[in-house]
Amino acid sequence: MEDFGSYLASAYTGAALTMLTSVGHNLGLFEAAAEGPATGAELAERTGLHERYVREWLGAMTTGRIFTYDPETRAYTLPAEHVRFLTGESAANAAPSAAMLRAFFGPLADLEDCFRNGGGIPHASFAPHFEAAGAVPGETWRRVYQDHLVDGFFAAVPGLNDRLKAGAALLDVGCGTGHAVNTAARAFPASTFHGLDQDPAAIARATSARTAPNARFSVADAAALPSEPRYDVITAFDAIHDQKSPEDVLHRIRGALSPDGLFLMVDAAFSSRLENNVGNPMAPLTYAISLLYCTTVSLAEGGAALGALWGTETALSLLSAAGFTRVEVAPSPRPQNCIYICTP
Repeated sequence: MEDFGSYLASAYTGAALTMLTSVGHNLGLFEAAAEGPATGAELAERTGLHERYVREWLGAMTTGRIFTYDPETRAYTLPAEHVRFLTGESAANAAPSAAMLRAFFGPLADLEDCFRNGGGIPHASFAPHFEAAGAVPGETWRRVYQDHLVDGFFAAVPGLNDRLKAGAALLDVGCGTGHAVNTAARAFPASTFHGLDQDPAAIARATSARTAPNARFSVADAAALPSEPRYDVITAFDAIHDQKSPEDVLHRIRGALSPDGLFLMVDAAFSSRLENNVGNPMAPLTYAISLLYCTTVSLAEGGAALGALWGTETALSLLSAAGFTRVEVAPSPRPQNCIYICTP
């Protein structure tokens, strides 16, 4: 009983520190602290913030073992080994994820109503919560693509990078704000890249951020993807399980591939069976995100609501039913994801 009480207190502490991490990220406190040790007043001066609020935030950050404190100099330090995980442009920076979690919790009262009455929360309803939390849509995955798209996800498929260097047509299904398409288009100028998403706001962001002439974006439902034109490569990054009808989308993807085409699907690396996920340290957070966003967004459209932990068993079954005769599950650069390499 005492062990569980301690565990629960730790869980609540983690939740509180997550919200305060999003505050630090949005207000530039971590970046300022990375410049070197500072008192609360000095850190407030660096950021242009009110000292009293900064001091209390630092109290939580220090007792939460994110900062260290020297009582003689009254200086707070963000240790060098922590800086990488809270600042910078690499995928290792986890601070943007804290802002996204804060946004996911925004419509919590609406989610409780869904528990009582059914239905779901549509994707568009999250927009004001993203804005209020300072969560930039696609920010976490932008960093992931920057670090891992070419040398990680694509490199996991023998010959794929060479094929893209020579020139191929690639479609990204559920492209969101287009970071994968833009990153790939810059890396492989001989290929063409098409991003497709049913969210007009996301496609508007993707189009405005377009950085290469061989990239383009369209608002469309993947469940209505036509069989022409054919694509040499189709990708889907953490996108299939959110679809209203994943089965239809996978069938459409199979039909839009060229005869020697490749479907590369990156998704969560979990089992479809709960008992197999017990003990996985990433499982509780992923189930929570699935409940807060993935499941309810699908249910809002009357969808299948597979959830983020639809798992490899279900994924393999649906891929086989869609007509993919060869599917290899490969590890990804991120332990929470795996790569499905699918061919007709």
